[in-house]
Amino acid sequence: MNRSQYFDFIEENLSMLATRIEMRGGLNLLDLHLHSENFYLYFFNILFRFNLQNINTIQKNAAGIDLVDTANKIIIQVSATATKQKIESALAKNLSIYKGYSFRFISISKDATALRKKKFSNPHNLIFSPADDIFDVPALLKSISDMEIDKLKEVFEFLKKELKSEPEPEKMESNLTTIINILSKEDWNVGMVTIEVIPFDIEAKISYNQLDNAKPLIDDYKFHYSRINKIYSEYDKQGVNKSLSILNGIRSEYVALCSTESPDLCFFNIIDKVIQKIICSTNYVQIPEEELKLCVQILVVDAFIRCKIFKNPQGACHAHP
Repeated sequence: MNRSQYFDFIEENLSMLATRIEMRGGLNLLDLHLHSENFYLYFFNILFRFNLQNINTIQKNAAGIDLVDTANKIIIQVSATATKQKIESALAKNLSIYKGYSFRFISISKDATALRKKKFSNPHNLIFSPADDIFDVPALLKSISDMEIDKLKEVFEFLKKELKSEPEPEKMESNLTTIINILSKEDWNVGMVTIEVIPFDIEAKISYNQLDNAKPLIDDYKFHYSRINKIYSEYDKQGVNKSLSILNGIRSEYVALCSTESPDLCFFNIIDKVIQKIICSTNYVQIPEEELKLCVQILVVDAFIRCKIFKNPQGACHAHP
C-alpha cells in the first residue's frame, strides 16, 4: 500500500535526522542544528499550512524564538535541548511585541513526552498549552499517520527532497553500448532499397503478436538484418558471446515487460529501456539523441527478426519466456 510506504519513509528519515542531531551535538558538530530551523519552517508550513518565516530575516538575533507566522500569530522555538528550563527561558524573554501570539516548542532530537505534562511560567501570557504545543518526532509521526493520502504524499515528497540523498548508480561498461558506438558510425541510408532475404515471414510474426503500431518501424528497419549480422560477426571476433550478450540483454527487457504490457507498448518500452541502459554505461560515447534512438530501434528490430523477442507463429523459434 502506498500509505504504508509513504509513512515508513517519513518515519525512517525523521528518526534518522533526530538521531544524527543528537549524536553530532555530542561531538559539538552543530551544523544540523542550524539547518533544522529552516527545515522545520518549511516542514510545519506543509504540515499545518502555516506561513512561518525565520525570525532572523525580520529581526536579527531575536531572543527566545526562531520562527514566526505573523498572519496566524504563532512564534516557535526550535531546539535540540528539551527541558523545562529551556522553554521557560524562552518564555521569559522580552516577547511583549508578540502579545496575543501562540507559542510552540519543537524538540528536534529528544522525546518531549514528559514536558507535555508539566506546567510552565509564562510571564507574557502567550497562548501556550504544553499538551498541544510541544512537538517532537513521535508526536509529529502520530499526527502524520492520520493524514489523508494526498497530504501524506506531499509530506513524503518534501522529505524525499530535503533528507534523502540518492547515490549515483554505479556505471558499468556494456557490450550493448559498444555495438551502439559502432552502429553510430554506419550510414543507414545505404541499402535501404535492397530487400534482404529474411529466414521467416516477418509479416506473419507482426500480425501474430498484434504489433499494429510497431509495424511501420519494423518494416522500415527489417532490411538491415544482413548488415547487423555482418557487424555482429566482426564484433564476435573480439571474444566469445559478444553478440549473444547483446541479444540476451534486449531479450531480458522483453521478458520483464511482456507479461504486464500490451504488445505495442512492450515493443516501444524495450527501446526506451535499452536507451537508458546505454546512457548509463561508462563506455557510452555521447551522440545526438535522435541518432541513439535510431541505432537502438534498428537493434531491437533485429532482435525481433532473430526471435529473441516476441513469439514466432510457426513455433520454430519462440521468444516468449
